[in-house]
Amino acid sequence: MIFHATAIAGAFEVEPEMLQDERGTFARTFCAEIFAERGLVAQWQQCNISTNPKRGTLRGMHWQAEPHGEAKLVRATRGRVYDVALDLRPASPSYRNWAAVELDERRANAFYIPAGCAHGFLTLEDDSALFYQMSTPYVPGAARCLRWDDPAFAIDWPMPPAVIGARDAACPDFTEEVTA
Repeated sequence: MIFHATAIAGAFEVEPEMLQDERGTFARTFCAEIFAERGLVAQWQQCNISTNPKRGTLRGMHWQAEPHGEAKLVRATRGRVYDVALDLRPASPSYRNWAAVELDERRANAFYIPAGCAHGFLTLEDDSALFYQMSTPYVPGAARCLRWDDPAFAIDWPMPPAVIGARDAACPDFTEEVTA
């Protein structure tokens, strides 16, 4: 596995090293030992999928408040998505910065997002799907969101969303109180 640093402290694009022969390809997409050696979450408590029939579907920006903060390892299992992390950790050197990784089923890459970061994505192809590994279980009372196009962060989305849910459309703008 190859770990590419992003603009977010502790967030990485994880690229598998593909082995190819006459049978096809093989790659390791996760190894607890390698993740632990890097100081990353190496045990996952919950796994989720997200299916998105339409190109331009936006979900985010979501996170869980402490003490239920969650690290995520996100991968496209079908199609392509523009996956975004936003650092909301006040003590982080990348606080209020964002990073994006284009996740592509053909590349089998993933985005490791540390706890304390909001997460969102925009589908780049019809029928895109994501698989999430989560470090902590979902706690409804800890769920938080910020507006996907909040000018405080100026996230550079590749296109305007064509589909956005009511919850995401109603997320508030950033304030220190919203992220607490």
